[in-house]
Amino acid sequence: MSTVVAIDGPAGAGKSTVARALAARMGYVYVNTGMLYRAIAYAAGAAGIDLESVPADFLNRLQLEPENDGVRLNGRRLEEELRTPECSQGASVVSKQPEVRAALLPIQRRAAERGWIVMEGRDIGTVVFPDAAAKFFITATVEERARRRLAQLGNRAGQLTLDAVKAEIEERDLRDSTRKIAPLKPAPGAIVVDTTGLTIEQVVERLAGELARA
Repeated sequence: MSTVVAIDGPAGAGKSTVARALAARMGYVYVNTGMLYRAIAYAAGAAGIDLESVPADFLNRLQLEPENDGVRLNGRRLEEELRTPECSQGASVVSKQPEVRAALLPIQRRAAERGWIVMEGRDIGTVVFPDAAAKFFITATVEERARRRLAQLGNRAGQLTLDAVKAEIEERDLRDSTRKIAPLKPAPGAIVVDTTGLTIEQVVERLAGELARA
């Protein structure tokens, strides 16, 4: 029996906040797979490597371990370093590459060895754990997602405007949903939850209720 609750969805939909809160409520381990892609973008950028073509030998040298809201990269824990707009866009760029996705697949699957987990990302229910015990696809309008992302960035937003954030999200949506490898889409059997206008508590209550009925 699978011990995974898969939560997928586009950027800014609130899936990280919802997944974290749901895991805390259920007493499960929380795994944010997006941080793994951000860590690769961070490491490649620091090494001066073109994010459009990250070499396999470079990926093989990286030691990555997801840790709740962060990643341990070659023994060093990263968290806030991965939350920049540059890392967010970089993650979308590297995620298009088959070599990157292949390198991260076993790392993500090993996380299920910890017991019951809530894992969130963009292809958890479609590729990483197609046999997940429960699958959710969290979404919201582009306008709502842009407002949330700007608020989340806080002081890190700098001179970013709402329109600029919205344009970045739309660009990332297009890139994520049209890539050849594991495009962003609801998994078969996934419950789609539109969080527009809902509080985190309301969304978590909805998901917890679905899990209770599963």
